Amino acid sequence: MTRAQIQSHDSTSVSLLKRLRQPANKIAWDRFVRLYTPLLVGWAHKTGLADADAADLVQEVFCVLLRKLPEFEYDPDKSFRAWLRVVLRNTWQNRRRQRIDEPRSDLNLDRPGEAHADGIVELEEAEYRQYLVARAVELMKTEFELATWQACWQTAVMDRPAAEVARELGLSVNAVYLNKSRVLARLRRELDGLLD
Repeated sequence: MTRAQIQSHDSTSVSLLKRLRQPANKIAWDRFVRLYTPLLVGWAHKTGLADADAADLVQEVFCVLLRKLPEFEYDPDKSFRAWLRVVLRNTWQNRRRQRIDEPRSDLNLDRPGEAHADGIVELEEAEYRQYLVARAVELMKTEFELATWQACWQTAVMDRPAAEVARELGLSVNAVYLNKSRVLARLRRELDGLLD
């Protein structure tokens, strides 16, 4: 699929959570995995898991999500992040129970993260929002022409005047505003339902 086809597909699709209701939607699942892997790995590390164990846990969480998201009903009054954290916590606790049930001589219940079910520290709301927006921006950046992206970035993030940005990029002021609007609209669609 070409970049133009992906952009066209994304620009006409509903929110990512709705697209994930279709397990065969490879583009949506790829986007979700790329968007949420670093966050889930971070949460897994906060349980005290080493890198390899954290990666295994995150892989198990995605397997659970593959089964659960097609029937997931987004409720704007509830937190998707909290639900996702519960899925990770439950998956982690199930793994711990399986380890306890296995006969092992090297099981150390005093290791950090292994003994405390509440080892996953909640991220502050602002930190979560900042992470998710930054990650979405990072993933979206390659989907736009450089001038389109720069028009938005320079005016929205760097707070530069549109006329100055237009001169620098060789665009009209109107084109700068239109490009900014396109990128921000795409970002809103990308994050629809994910920021609670």
